[in-house]
Amino acid sequence: MNYILIIMIIAAVGAVVYALARGLIAFANMEPGDVDADGITASHKKQNEMMFARVKYQAIAVVLVILMLVIAGSGS
Repeated sequence: MNYILIIMIIAAVGAVVYALARGLIAFANMEPGDVDADGITASHKKQNEMMFARVKYQAIAVVLVILMLVIAGSGS
């Protein structure tokens, strides 16, 4: 069971790194002229999407680590 949780944690951490990289790329490619009707740039929208995705994947990783610790603690 622990091996499955470790693989899931690694996948969640990989998703966190991916979302972080995509957010940084969107930040680096910011173009002030690319504004929609509300005055928000497309890169700003992408940065926000990636921030929320990163937080979501971090929460999943933390829950998986806690679950693994609970399972490991109950086995002693």
